[in-house]
Amino acid sequence: MDQQYIRSLVQSFVEVCIYGFKELVSTKIVINRPYIPDTDLLYTGDISALIRFSGQAQGGVLISMKRALAQKLTNLLIGTEHTTLDEEVMDTLGEIVNIIAGRAKERLENTVKLAISLPTISVDNDYGVT
Repeated sequence: MDQQYIRSLVQSFVEVCIYGFKELVSTKIVINRPYIPDTDLLYTGDISALIRFSGQAQGGVLISMKRALAQKLTNLLIGTEHTTLDEEVMDTLGEIVNIIAGRAKERLENTVKLAISLPTISVDNDYGVT
C-alpha cells in the first residue's frame, strides 16, 4: 500500500475517535501522532480493547488506557461509580472500540471493503498478539 492510502485510512480513524469521544462523553480529545506498528504492538495502559479488520486492508483498532481512565469513562457513560476493572468497565471499553471501528468502516465503505471482528478485551496486556 502506498503511504498516501495508509495516511487516509489512519486519518479516518483519527477523525472518528475525535468525534466519537465528543459525542459519547462530551470530551475533546487530543490525538498525538498515530502509531502504526510494523511487528510489535505497544500497550501503554492497564486495559486494552482490540478489534481486528480484514478484507482489502488488514490491521486493527487498539485502544489502551490506564485503569482510572477506563473507570471514569464508564462512570460518565453508565452513570454508576466503578472503582475496579469490573465487567461493566470492560464492556464499556469494548463498546467504545466497537463504535470507533464500526464508524471508521462505514466511512471507508466507498474506498476499501473491510470486515471487523468482535472486540477482545485485555487486562494487563494479556493478549499474546504479535
